[in-house]
Amino acid sequence: MPVRRLLPDNFTLCLIATVIGASLLPCRGAAADVFEWLTKLAIALLFFLHGAKLSREAVVAGLTNWRLHITVLASTFVLFPLLGMLLKPVLTPLVTPALYVGILFLCTLPSTVQSSIAFTSIARGNVSAAVCSASASSLIGIVVTPLLTGLVLQAHGQGAMSWHSVGEIVLQLFVPFVAGQVAQRWLGGWVQRHRPLVGLVDQGSILLVVYTAFSAAVLQGLWKQLPLSVLGGLLVVNAVLLAAALLVTRYGSRALGFDRKDEITIVFCGSKKSLASGVPMANVLFPAHALGMIVLPLMLFHQMQLMTCAVLARRYAERADKYEVAATVDSATVD
Repeated sequence: MPVRRLLPDNFTLCLIATVIGASLLPCRGAAADVFEWLTKLAIALLFFLHGAKLSREAVVAGLTNWRLHITVLASTFVLFPLLGMLLKPVLTPLVTPALYVGILFLCTLPSTVQSSIAFTSIARGNVSAAVCSASASSLIGIVVTPLLTGLVLQAHGQGAMSWHSVGEIVLQLFVPFVAGQVAQRWLGGWVQRHRPLVGLVDQGSILLVVYTAFSAAVLQGLWKQLPLSVLGGLLVVNAVLLAAALLVTRYGSRALGFDRKDEITIVFCGSKKSLASGVPMANVLFPAHALGMIVLPLMLFHQMQLMTCAVLARRYAERADKYEVAATVDSATVD
């Protein structure tokens, strides 16, 4: 595995630069209000474009493999929250209470879409099922994530999520998404032809939220509350969660009788958490001064899952090549 494949991508470098920029030049006062409105507009536009891009036909076509989709959704919205809660005695000594809230929020998020599909394709998995599962997870998460977050936080004495927050999610994320679906017949082709634009809005909205979040957190003394030992502990916590999810999805799919291609889809769709959905949702669900601590676990988990899954996808692909060679040799021998 070339070292360059394990290095951060350009977007991760932009995230790092944004955090540094917010640390050195945090926005405040009137500038903070302007950035807050820009962020809301960018997020609404992002979900509108995703609604216009997501093909209903592709989702409907993939619904026949219902056992696989239920398994992926169970991993995303049941396994992860259970891990976050059951591992509390192990995780909380490593991080601060505020970071633990961010970890619980991370556990309730939907799966990624683009990277899940990409890694499934590289690993020679069931790509059509990955498209359906990842898309369904992203859509369902708009409603399920805020409800799960409220339940999980309340169970651990962190305070309940208000219905006002759920309403904000519906207004800022779900309504633009539905509007995009309605406009798909007119805009769908244009959006498909201009995918870089969707990517630009996607990444731009995340960077805006991260900048405003870390600006507010820095003004509240974020880095004084976050020594290197706590950052190291957070990396360990993320590694434990990711390893547990990968092991359960891999061996659980085999125990349930899925074939190799479906196993790959379950592993890559069921073990990821979406930065693109998580950051906008955190912006709605949590107060500005707490956002930095909330999104930090997700930002680190995002890079960790990409690096780990890149290695796994290529190992799956190499194994598939060996199987194909062996099958060819066996066939030639029989002939």
